Amino acid sequence: MSGIVILNPYSNRWKAGKRVPEIIDALEELSLDCEVVQTQRPGHAIELAKQASREGRDPIIAAGGDGTIGEVINGLHHANPEGVLGPLGIIPFGTANDLVVNLGLPLDIVGSLQAVSGRATRRIDLGQVNDWVFDNNSAVGLEPVVTLYNIRMTWLRGVIRYLVAALRAIAAKPEYEMRIRWDDGEYEGLVSLVSVGNCPVTGGMFKMAPDADPTDGLLTFVYGHAPTHWKMLSLLPRTISGEYIHDPAIHQHHTRQLEITCSPGTPIQADGEIRAEDATTIRYRVLPARLDLYTP
Repeated sequence: MSGIVILNPYSNRWKAGKRVPEIIDALEELSLDCEVVQTQRPGHAIELAKQASREGRDPIIAAGGDGTIGEVINGLHHANPEGVLGPLGIIPFGTANDLVVNLGLPLDIVGSLQAVSGRATRRIDLGQVNDWVFDNNSAVGLEPVVTLYNIRMTWLRGVIRYLVAALRAIAAKPEYEMRIRWDDGEYEGLVSLVSVGNCPVTGGMFKMAPDADPTDGLLTFVYGHAPTHWKMLSLLPRTISGEYIHDPAIHQHHTRQLEITCSPGTPIQADGEIRAEDATTIRYRVLPARLDLYTP
């Protein structure tokens, strides 16, 4: 059966849909027999990927930003919840393209499809937060508050949008009473953020989980409490390099599972998309060696 390109035409500020002719030309040049199907609504990529997997379509390619890739992976997971997913190709059309950048995959259409044509693959872990599977990063507390501001600031573009959103979130100073339990530890007290990484970089520039490795069979998480606006602000530039984890207020660990109880409720973000806005119980687990990606 022919393959499918699941394209979110709204990615990159509605520019992705205009690039369908380029995708078709590259598919034909590389003799890849694929139908290009555009998503029509949020969640549609989940349905398309689930159906494509069950029909045995090959290859399956996600074209869009990190949110679109996440939906496609969740569709594959729905079709095969216990097995290895993919192989999956990616044509990145997002603002940050975090997964692609973290893994060093091609950023252009032709290079992305050449990777698919070459059929070489790389296997990585996935993470799961409650019932949602993520490939790059998830968080509760400050980081999804940043995501909420980022979603609303449609007048800015690129990495500067993430930076301004971070400054606005710091001004709001979210704070939670949490109990955090992981494989070999536990913490109870005030928390500003918990960031859980399968890969190191999120938001285009922030090394929130600097020691994360998507092939080690573990999730890397960071938690901490910044009691003042100034403390939060002083940590922000150090998140870009990842050096913030050396601050005494910040703690990084590796684990297979993580359980958080929280008051008040917190938003949850996964791969840049809000998955809950008022969660009081959050459960993470690693899905080791679960996704195959086409790679150069």
